[in-house]
Amino acid sequence: MPVVIPAGVQITSANGAVTVKGAKASLTVALPSDIKVDVANGEAVVNAESIKTNAMQAGTVRALLSNAVEGVTKGYERKLQLVGVGYRAAVANNKVNLQVGLSHPVEHPIPAGISVVCPTQTDIVITGASKHMVGQLAAQLRAYRPPEPYKGKGVRYSDEKVVLKEAKKK
Repeated sequence: MPVVIPAGVQITSANGAVTVKGAKASLTVALPSDIKVDVANGEAVVNAESIKTNAMQAGTVRALLSNAVEGVTKGYERKLQLVGVGYRAAVANNKVNLQVGLSHPVEHPIPAGISVVCPTQTDIVITGASKHMVGQLAAQLRAYRPPEPYKGKGVRYSDEKVVLKEAKKK
């Protein structure tokens, strides 16, 4: 299945890597040794030398290439919510400052190419061109205090449903 290349996006393949350049950013996807990417007629086609052994790698490269094309055109966004009394977040000096009930405030650095905004003290919005980096940063921030199952306190994705357990009875 080919990857459709929208207007304003350039894809070049050289030295075992594919570079996708667009309006928002430039991303590079590494290619395994037996996978080739052919660009023609506004489409990129991923080909494997041996379909029997490399079909899975070709599918993975195709998905990564598709994500890179969408990232340089639209970008990716992930939203987090802080639920709990006294839980706060702020962005300062290229770091995310979290106060999530620990004995110390947590300062997490923001990687290059990613922007983090806190519209309110309990909301975090992570945006960027790389789907991997946006999801990785969101997972790292959530890992400081994942939602607990009794009161639901913690850092959660905005679309996450936390199933609460019933309290212990006598």
